[in-house]
Amino acid sequence: MPSFIEDCEGVIADAPSRSGNGPGEPGTGFPRTARLLKHADFERVYKQGRRHFSPHMTVFYLVQATDASQEKRARVGFTVGRVLGGAVERNLIKRRLREAVRLRRSKLGHAVDIVINPKKSILTLEFAAVLEEVGKAFDAITKRLAGK
Repeated sequence: MPSFIEDCEGVIADAPSRSGNGPGEPGTGFPRTARLLKHADFERVYKQGRRHFSPHMTVFYLVQATDASQEKRARVGFTVGRVLGGAVERNLIKRRLREAVRLRRSKLGHAVDIVINPKKSILTLEFAAVLEEVGKAFDAITKRLAGK
């Protein structure tokens, strides 16, 4: 009769890592340093930043202040209001957007803060379409920032 510990070890070994790396995609996680977390940062992006409109989301962005003491990277945050549905729907939207950003984050070459504000229609989209829309938004932001 196998022991309980042996059974648990198999389950633990198969569990995904906390870094968010998918199978076959090492090092492409979505670390805490790549997220916009503070309310003040969201407000700054909304008030001082620019907007990019797409059919299923509005993307706000603002170039980060240059500070020689820190290495700057793009940071992304999400605002999913109650108007988009209950907690289950809102969390689904956030998970899908987070994964799309994780896969397309390498397109952002600038130190920029981004806030993605999805529309309700994003719930009915296939993930490939969400991924494409996030990629197009990041391309548009990169082009606008390179043109400055």
